[in-house]
Amino acid sequence: MTASLNKVLIYGYSVMGQAVSGTFAEAGFDVHVVSSRAGALAGSADPVTFHETMPAETPDLVIEFVPENYEDKQAVYKEIEAAYGGAPLIASGTSGLDLVKLADGLAHPDRFLGVHYFMPAESTAVVEVMAGPSCPRDDVDAVSDAMKRTGKETVVLYRPVVGFLINRLQHIILHECYYLMENGVAGPDDIDMAARLMLGPRMCLNGLVQQKDVSGLKIHADAQRSIVPELHPIDTPNPMIQNMVTRGEGGLGDGKGFYDWAGMDVAEIRARAGRRLRKLTEFLRQEAADEAGAPEPRPRTREELLGE
Repeated sequence: MTASLNKVLIYGYSVMGQAVSGTFAEAGFDVHVVSSRAGALAGSADPVTFHETMPAETPDLVIEFVPENYEDKQAVYKEIEAAYGGAPLIASGTSGLDLVKLADGLAHPDRFLGVHYFMPAESTAVVEVMAGPSCPRDDVDAVSDAMKRTGKETVVLYRPVVGFLINRLQHIILHECYYLMENGVAGPDDIDMAARLMLGPRMCLNGLVQQKDVSGLKIHADAQRSIVPELHPIDTPNPMIQNMVTRGEGGLGDGKGFYDWAGMDVAEIRARAGRRLRKLTEFLRQEAADEAGAPEPRPRTREELLGE
C-alpha cells in the first residue's frame, strides 16, 4: 500500500499548474515544479521550488499539466520514468483524453492515474481522481487522500472512462443546449437563467440523482418515455460550437463566444467568478455542517439498482 504522499512534483506551470501547486503548498506539501521558465519564476511562489529539469530527489506524486494531446503527454511520462523509474505515482491532468491510450508505452502502467481539476483550481471544491488501466485501488485512494488534505472533495473512480464523471454529465447536458440554440428554441440567456435558478439550486441541495427520489421516480419514468426519444442524438460533436471555435469565437478570452464580451476586463471577470464560487462553496459547506447528524439515505449498489 502506498504511504502518505508528501513530495509533489508539478510538470508544467500554466494557469492550472500554478493554481494546483499553490493548493499543495498552502496545505504544507513539499512542492516542486518543472518549467522551462524556472529561472524567471524562482522565488515567485515560495515555498514552491522551481526546476528546469527533473529534480534529483524522487517525488511521491508527479502531476503533469502539458498541452492536451497524446504525444506531448506521453513524452513527459517517458521523461519521468527515465528519471525515477516506477517510484512515483504519475497523474495526468487531462480532462478528456483516454487514460488507457495515454498509458500506452509506459514501463510502469500500474503507477499511472488521472486527476481532473476544474477552473479556477484554487477555489473549486471538487477534484476527480481516476485509476489508470492497472492502477491499484490503494494508490487511487492515496492520491484522493492527498487531494483532501488540500481542502478538496474528491470524486473517486476505480475504472478509467473518457471524460471522467463530471465532464460526461456536463457534455450530455450541453449537447442538448446547443441543439436547442441551433434550432431557435432557446437562447444562451434562457438556458443560463434556467440553470442558475432551477437546475443549480436543486442540485446544490439534493444532487442530481437524489432529487429524482425526492420528486418521485414514477413521474420521472413517465416523463422519460415521452421526452427521451425526442432528445438530440449524442453521436458527433456539435457543429455550431466547432465552427464558432474555428472562427476565433472561443469565449471570454477572444471577446466573443455565446455572449459578446468585447471591451470587458477578462481578468476581473474571471476573478469575480472565483470569488463568487468560493462564497457559494463556503455557504454550502456551512449548510451541510448545520445539518450534520440529520438522517442520510444509503446509496444503493449497482446490483441493487439492476435487481441482481
